[in-house]
Amino acid sequence: MSTIQESNKDVVRKFNKDFVETGDRSIFDEIVSPEFKNHAAHGDEPTDREAAFFFYTAIFRSAFPDVKVVIHDLFADGDTVITRKSYQGTHTGPFMGIPGTDKPIDVSVIDIIRLQDGKYVEHWATADMLGLMQQIKPA
Repeated sequence: MSTIQESNKDVVRKFNKDFVETGDRSIFDEIVSPEFKNHAAHGDEPTDREAAFFFYTAIFRSAFPDVKVVIHDLFADGDTVITRKSYQGTHTGPFMGIPGTDKPIDVSVIDIIRLQDGKYVEHWATADMLGLMQQIKPA
């Protein structure tokens, strides 16, 4: 595997462990290109880097502040890295209209990230949102 592919895998690991788990803006700014497009958001048009930052920090991490990312598989091909991972944590804040329940979550996610010069430029993802909603539904 090329050095660039290994370096890209390291960037993806850093994004997941150092940004998603902490919400550290400096890590996000270091890794995510100003031209970033997120194709994982719902709707016809991809969202930009600020929308992605807002989702992870104001929505996701505020609902699951102790989130841990477990990367099960990590593959690189050319400028693309694919992960199969899980978000694990505790639902303590509101998420999609459901107040915090203190229930544990374990959500499966598959990400495809295209990198350029060591930065995220495009992102696609599929997450088990139905499974997440079932895990946090009130008793």
